[in-house]
Amino acid sequence: MTWSTGCFGFVAGLLIAVVTAPVGVSGAVFLLPVQLSVLGVPSPAVTPTNLLYNVVAGPGALIRYARNGGLTGPLTTWLVLGTLPGVVVGAVVRVFVVPGPGIFRALVAVLLLPLGMWLCLRTVRPPRRDADAARQHPSGPSVTVLAVAVGVVGGIYGIGGGSVLGPILVGLGLPVAMVAPAALAATFLTSVVGATTYALLSLTTTGPIAPDWFLGLACGLGGLLGGYLGAHLQPRLPETALRLLLGGLATGVGLLYAVQAVS
Repeated sequence: MTWSTGCFGFVAGLLIAVVTAPVGVSGAVFLLPVQLSVLGVPSPAVTPTNLLYNVVAGPGALIRYARNGGLTGPLTTWLVLGTLPGVVVGAVVRVFVVPGPGIFRALVAVLLLPLGMWLCLRTVRPPRRDADAARQHPSGPSVTVLAVAVGVVGGIYGIGGGSVLGPILVGLGLPVAMVAPAALAATFLTSVVGATTYALLSLTTTGPIAPDWFLGLACGLGGLLGGYLGAHLQPRLPETALRLLLGGLATGVGLLYAVQAVS
């Protein structure tokens, strides 16, 4: 990787994080097609490279959310308890079961495309609410079980899980202001564990498994600044706009990967 590539990665990480941090997405899911198609990062090394981006970029948004009190409450704990063990399983699956980029892109498309469309539809045409609406919110154990599954997905894709957890939880009725900080915190801690797992697997397995350290750090430094700016913007954006942004991001990524999977 050259310095020009590193500068490109820095700018990409910054711009992506500014847009995605307000809705609890680190932006790694958008870096995947850039790294695979533009920068030529080999698979499965692209996954730990993205996890490294999350590790470096995560504190930017988290510091800002912590100042606003967004990291208090049990939701963060419920998510972390599930995503941490899940990402280890996902890393093993990524290395030994689905190393090929074709299957990888198809799985992303199948997961995110309907999820994003569902969230946009629920935002434009919200379900009727009654006095018992609060009971419809997911319970702690159910959130943790969901987080385990998403942690596996995040370990496979290198996206930390926030881009999946965010649309699901917001679609189930939780406000973006509650979900975003918790999802980013889970993404950060999950990425630390996931990147470490890949680093250990690279010591015992042949092939491009270790992260591209230079590119991951360059993108992450951009995401560090962009995430702080994005988290600063969130309180100034209405809930409906945030929900549509989150759904639109998921739909856009799903479409992008669907096109790449069939091309």
